[in-house]
Amino acid sequence: MSATAVHSLWTTAADPIQKIDAPNIEYGQLSPTLIVIGAAVVGILVEAFVPRRSRYYVQVFVSVVALAAAFAAVVGLAAGGYGTTKAGIAAMGAVAVDGPALFLQGVILLAGVLGVFTFAERRLDPVAHGNRVDSFAAQAASVPGSDSEKSAVKAGFTTTEVFPLLLFAIGGMLVFPAANDLLTLFIALEVFSLPLYLLCAVARRKRIMSQEAAVKYFLLGAFASAFTLFGIALLYGYAGSVSYATISQVVDGTVETVNPALADTMGNDALLLIGAAMVVMGLLFKVGAVPFHMWTPDVYQGAPTPVTGFMAAATKVAAFGALLRLLYVVLPGLRWDWRPVMMGVAVVTMLGGAIVAITQTDIKRLLAYSSIAHAGFILAGVIAMTPDGVSSVLFYLGAYSFVTIGAFAVVTLVRDAGGEATHLSKWAGLGRRSPLVAAVFAVYLLAFAGIPLTSGFAGKFAVFKAAAEGGAGALVVVGVISSAIAAFFYIRVIVLMFFSEPRPEGPTVAVPSPLTMTAIAVGVAVTLVLGVAPQYFLDLAGQAGVFVR
Repeated sequence: MSATAVHSLWTTAADPIQKIDAPNIEYGQLSPTLIVIGAAVVGILVEAFVPRRSRYYVQVFVSVVALAAAFAAVVGLAAGGYGTTKAGIAAMGAVAVDGPALFLQGVILLAGVLGVFTFAERRLDPVAHGNRVDSFAAQAASVPGSDSEKSAVKAGFTTTEVFPLLLFAIGGMLVFPAANDLLTLFIALEVFSLPLYLLCAVARRKRIMSQEAAVKYFLLGAFASAFTLFGIALLYGYAGSVSYATISQVVDGTVETVNPALADTMGNDALLLIGAAMVVMGLLFKVGAVPFHMWTPDVYQGAPTPVTGFMAAATKVAAFGALLRLLYVVLPGLRWDWRPVMMGVAVVTMLGGAIVAITQTDIKRLLAYSSIAHAGFILAGVIAMTPDGVSSVLFYLGAYSFVTIGAFAVVTLVRDAGGEATHLSKWAGLGRRSPLVAAVFAVYLLAFAGIPLTSGFAGKFAVFKAAAEGGAGALVVVGVISSAIAAFFYIRVIVLMFFSEPRPEGPTVAVPSPLTMTAIAVGVAVTLVLGVAPQYFLDLAGQAGVFVR
């Protein structure tokens, strides 16, 4: 066959195919995410081209400026009405720009700024070989205790890659609660999980423990991601689409055009129920709900404390945002199926986290089990299935994230010869040795316990009220009992700090730089303001509590 004949075959075959339309991307509405991801790419270039001694300062500057600019973009979008009247779907249906998305993005960005401050802290450890050192390994690639690690410490190397990794994680977290189709959800999940796996492994002290934490987190996270992806495949098979709106219509039976293939699978509820369960399972893993919580204590204890604080705050915010959108936008037609299951999960999460926390002797593990109990409290608001349920969860997440970052920032200050002194016995008498640090930590513990005049009380009250009005009164009873159990171990730590004799060989309290001081002070201020005058912020969460459909 001649070349011309082949050519004519190609052209005749290709003629009827329509040309692919260029995607229409609303860059303004996606600007918070684009700014953060762009800054992360700049951070990688900084690692490549800026001299080693200047990298730390450039990275901190780039990170803080980017997060501040992204937060300004979120505020600008909210002021422009994108959280209420102009809420819509951007990026060809992949991302929702609405009240809950903007509210959670704002919280994640503020948590990210405080996270950068704790990452950049360099005054806690003694100066090594004439260089200030931070919480991260001198050279992450070298084997712990090897000669290459010792020479890296001597040369004063620092792992400044943690800043672009943090920005990539935040970029993924910004997309996660705003994702409007299942593929975007999965990609965002991977984009923020992979940097966190790496960040867990780069502690300067106790490196073996840190690497063990990262491996556990990675393996269990990979399992959870696989479940999520398999669930997405089943939901796609059920509805013939990964778009939230289409799946929701197929579940409700309101879909307009039904082709024969879709008609066959629409009646197959097994695909829907198993697929939905698997996707929700992946999200419950991220929020640390029982029985998907096994990674939490080990990872919180082993990861560098600044990473633990950031991860504990921001991951919960992003994952609960995604869970809310999935249950309220995609699966409201299935609520009779998922509500009883989620109630069961909430009950075992609240009780499990509170009861096991009593037995803990390490302050980071104690805070990990406390975070599991808090996941249960937040689930109570998710289960309400009312507008108040959404706004109470948004408020709780905002309040909780500041308390968490602040509490872990305080943990970094109490140190002995081996680094951070996280064993509870070392905290005995801290109130006499360093009254200010102990008082600040006590404020955070009281907020975790939900004592009145702290943000924890306002958040718990809002969540339990929404759950009771949504017909989940039994859940509120269990929640109050769990709060009482949890209050015991928070108060126990306060008693230990203020009413025990300090040991002569006990730890010292390091004086941090203004960066960590700012993170702790902002945490205390937010905790008290949201506790004393929560109404403005509850109203803000209420206005932001409407999902675009």
